[in-house]
Amino acid sequence: MDSARQLDPDMPAPDDVVWVLPGGDATAPHRTSLLVLPHSGGNAHAYAPWRALLPDGVRLLIGQYPGRGARFSEPLPERMADLVDPILACLPADTDDLVVLGHSMGSLVAYEVTRALTDAGRAPRALVVSACRAPFLANPSPVHPDTLDDDALVAAIKARGGTDDGILDEPELRELVLPSIRADFALDDAYRSAVAAPLTCPVTVVGGSVDPVVPAEALGRWAEVTAGPVTTHVLPGGHFYFQQQLEEFLSLVTGVLDGDTVRPEFA
Repeated sequence: MDSARQLDPDMPAPDDVVWVLPGGDATAPHRTSLLVLPHSGGNAHAYAPWRALLPDGVRLLIGQYPGRGARFSEPLPERMADLVDPILACLPADTDDLVVLGHSMGSLVAYEVTRALTDAGRAPRALVVSACRAPFLANPSPVHPDTLDDDALVAAIKARGGTDDGILDEPELRELVLPSIRADFALDDAYRSAVAAPLTCPVTVVGGSVDPVVPAEALGRWAEVTAGPVTTHVLPGGHFYFQQQLEEFLSLVTGVLDGDTVRPEFA
């Protein structure tokens, strides 16, 4: 047990907060790390299969939010800091060359993690945001989960996609996952970033061409959060566009990991 957990036995284990998935040769040194922050109601399990599609020299780190997985018994998040602070505290000590990626609400978490690391003099090499509004904007598609009963909330989740309908249709499983989804949607509805100095790293923005939650034309506002270059890609599909074209999406991500500079593309 590490010293921090000895002082606070209720603190989650670092490996429960940030999953660490090395390349095919776990003994080989990694050249960079990719930190992935899940969407509203999402969990680390959903992103673990990405490991097989990333280069061996890339270590995959995945954030696990409170209220799910090994953190199921923890209080549900009420503020962005409830998601961000444990991830910052649990990043592996050798996380030097880092790219941070988030999808949907996870992009807002990724922005806050990147901002905190930048303020601490440890700016990530790049930020990748997917299917999300710029952090200073109000949510264009609020869910208002406090006004919805379970059936209405399930319908709202299914309309967005990204969650296995089998889980939502099974009463016992639904009872387990809905509280964390409610908490995440409430947080996403309320979040607006504080005024802050621009980031210094490049930002790559990716979205779906027919995303009903975050229209493609809104993605350009991310250019206002950084002094670095911004590249925008629009891929066919809705809010979870990458589920149908994961290899193409991760090829863009791999380009960022490799330091490629690609001209902006709009569909």
